[in-house]
Amino acid sequence: MDKNKRTLSFQDLAKGTISPSENRFLYSVSGTTSPQDWNTVEEDEQSRRKSLLYSLMSQYLSRDVSSIERYIVDHVEHTLARTRFNFDKFDAYLATALSVRDRLIESWNDTQQYFTEAGVKRAYYLSMEFLMGRQLQNALINLGIHDQYREALKELGFELSILEDEEPEPGLGNGGLGRLAACYMDSLATLNYPVWGYGIRYQYGMFEQKIKDGNQIEIPDFWLAKGNPWEMQRLDVTYPVQFYGHVSVTNKDGKLQVRWEGGQMVRAIAYDIPIPGFDTYNVLNLRLWSSSPPEEFDLEAFNRGDYFSSIGEKQLAEKLTSVLYPNDSTEAGKELRLKQQYFFVSATLQDIMRRFKKLQLPIQQLVNKAAIQLNDTHPTIAIPELLRLLIDKEGLGWEEAWDWTVQIFSYTNHTVLPEALEKWPVTLMERLLPRHMQIIYEINRRHLEWVSQMFPGDEKILESVSLIEDGFPKMVRMASLAVVGSHRVNGVAALHSELVKKQLFPHFAVMTPDKFLNITNGVTPRRWIVVANPALSAVFTRWLETDDWITDTRLLNQLEQFQKHDDFIREIEEAKRSNKQRLAMRISQQFGIQVDNNALFDIQVKRIHEYKRQLLNILGVIHRYLFIKQLDTEKRKYVVPRVVVFAGKAAASYAQAKRIIRLINGVSSVVNNDPSIDDLLKVFFLPNYNVSLAEDIIPASDISQHISTAGMEASGTSNMKFVMNGGLILGTMDGANIEILQNIGNENIFIFGLNSDQVLDARRSNEEFPLDPRLEKVKQTIADGTFCNQKVAEPILSCLVPKNDFYMICRDFPSYLEAQDAIDEAFKDKKEWTKKTIRSMARMYYFSSDRAVEEYAQKIWNIEPAPFIPSTISFKD
Repeated sequence: MDKNKRTLSFQDLAKGTISPSENRFLYSVSGTTSPQDWNTVEEDEQSRRKSLLYSLMSQYLSRDVSSIERYIVDHVEHTLARTRFNFDKFDAYLATALSVRDRLIESWNDTQQYFTEAGVKRAYYLSMEFLMGRQLQNALINLGIHDQYREALKELGFELSILEDEEPEPGLGNGGLGRLAACYMDSLATLNYPVWGYGIRYQYGMFEQKIKDGNQIEIPDFWLAKGNPWEMQRLDVTYPVQFYGHVSVTNKDGKLQVRWEGGQMVRAIAYDIPIPGFDTYNVLNLRLWSSSPPEEFDLEAFNRGDYFSSIGEKQLAEKLTSVLYPNDSTEAGKELRLKQQYFFVSATLQDIMRRFKKLQLPIQQLVNKAAIQLNDTHPTIAIPELLRLLIDKEGLGWEEAWDWTVQIFSYTNHTVLPEALEKWPVTLMERLLPRHMQIIYEINRRHLEWVSQMFPGDEKILESVSLIEDGFPKMVRMASLAVVGSHRVNGVAALHSELVKKQLFPHFAVMTPDKFLNITNGVTPRRWIVVANPALSAVFTRWLETDDWITDTRLLNQLEQFQKHDDFIREIEEAKRSNKQRLAMRISQQFGIQVDNNALFDIQVKRIHEYKRQLLNILGVIHRYLFIKQLDTEKRKYVVPRVVVFAGKAAASYAQAKRIIRLINGVSSVVNNDPSIDDLLKVFFLPNYNVSLAEDIIPASDISQHISTAGMEASGTSNMKFVMNGGLILGTMDGANIEILQNIGNENIFIFGLNSDQVLDARRSNEEFPLDPRLEKVKQTIADGTFCNQKVAEPILSCLVPKNDFYMICRDFPSYLEAQDAIDEAFKDKKEWTKKTIRSMARMYYFSSDRAVEEYAQKIWNIEPAPFIPSTISFKD
């Protein structure tokens, strides 16, 4: 046989391995020989190829155990290039994750194509943080194949639960803002809403927290050190992002044209992470941006021997997305932070515009195809950026561009703290983003003209609502810009939303009252019950005789009817006991101390901040310790044993918060090593709080503390998670505590302290008053150096006098101790305590993030669910 001759077949045609001339030859030997038919022939071939490709790609990966084993091993050998002789736990985790990602990609592709073909309006959720947590277990549960993977891995010699612990924690957020964004992405996917998340792919998280000699130590959190199998780098999705430069204006045919020119250019590269919904084919996308130089290095500098300069631009560009929350106490830190924000929104808006233009619709239709949610103040620069694109690039007039911009954007406020309502120096903005500063000036000019018509001659109102704050230096008020440039502004709890209107933006609320609304936060029951608490989930499903509660938490209301059943109470108690044992094991491994699982587990896990009042908590612990020590043996029999757990990070530059951590660890050292109190009290500070640690801590709680100074916590979401997992709340009338109380009943929550109005009155009067003698005794013990040195103690004690007591610790201390006494008394009746937890869990359905995102979709974004339902389901062999 002539080796140079090819045997042509339709299999070759399907593979696309033959040339057009061979195509014609193939058809000629099959009877199609007329040259004028060649175009038709090629069209038929293309159609046939597409049909075959569609047929092959429409099949889904098989879900049986033997197939899963093969997929995992294929990745071990072909993706990781490992052998059966060189195959450890981390390799097994990577191969497993990659095989799961394959399944997500199948549904992700189909979902996105369906959204495009259906022409749906999409919402875009812009957030500087996405604390997704570990993804393997969550993905397997959402896909409904957790049991199959566990069995497959067991046959390969691995435990799935052990491999799940091999996954690094993504460092894409710091606290509640990022955890909320993650919950919302899960709910949006589960409810089939066409939404994209957008953020930054930070190489380093905030920091990894270590405790050394009782002090917080920060070390780099390089969470990407071993790669991230869940992400897909999109080298075909890149955009230029510009900084600095100058603005030029030209007159062309009687029309002014504005151009932003010169300056520095960096490149944004997309990384996609698929987000699966629970029990649905829909998989959404979280797109994160990484920065890189427009060119890898300066070849000219390299050739002349200047090797360091040749890679200088590369290093500067990559620094842009290196770390979450750079220290902005310096001018360079402020500039980097603003550059991060603009980099993120510029790439995102270019991506949104590219997707819209594929539809080949007039630019005016953008408002009918896109809704953009600003998750807090950080992405606010997106408002002038969209205006710039519409005016400078698309040629729209100001009025039209402004109208569309306001209709497209909406803004969620997450805090009443002034330091979190970002302000940027005008001089920095003019230098870094000169065109945007021009646009902000024009927005402000038109805005103030409108305000002056409503309130003629009232200079104070004009000053308060101006987007530019006079002073030295002049500042751009980004929160005010977000309000003016959005059609909806929402708070995240009922009290917080009222404070947004009355305290933060009172004049705006008067001028545009319909713009403001409340959407109380929620958390996903998939992550925070099913994944975090499988023991409790099993009880729910068994007694409800369905797992539909996972997507419809209203069904949990039916649990209340079982509170009189002893078997149900016993199963709830057993689930709690197993969760407490899990946390106790973690404490034992970390501190070498065994704790009593029958003790009351008292938890406070939050970012360390004075307004969250970890200090009030540890002062109460010191009082408890001193009280126990003075009791005789007989009286100690009636003391409820406690295991007190703290966790949370203090910002690296927040000295007082770090002193509070030092005090907590000092108390822990003294209490845990005092044999005279036996096991009546133990205190622990668990370092490096993150999602994975929360999944161990939250299900174990009997009491969780949410004790912020009233009027200062926007919402909180951990309070929701704790109650959903059978823990009760000790809290103030602040944030979502108020609505939780309204839903679960006053008898199932322990409330103390001043309310928000009383706090304001106390601050205004600033009256002296005698301290509670118990607090005086606690202060004296701290001052004596029992728990920490004077350098730590003195700044803490200086705040514990009425005139300096901004966070109302002195005023709330007596009622705090009364609430703790009520908790002790209630916990002694274990059966009645369990009934309280049952009633609370049954009434928490309102706090599902499914409810929250439905409100966003209906009240703000005006989007509808778009479930992708394959017409036929087939699986690959």
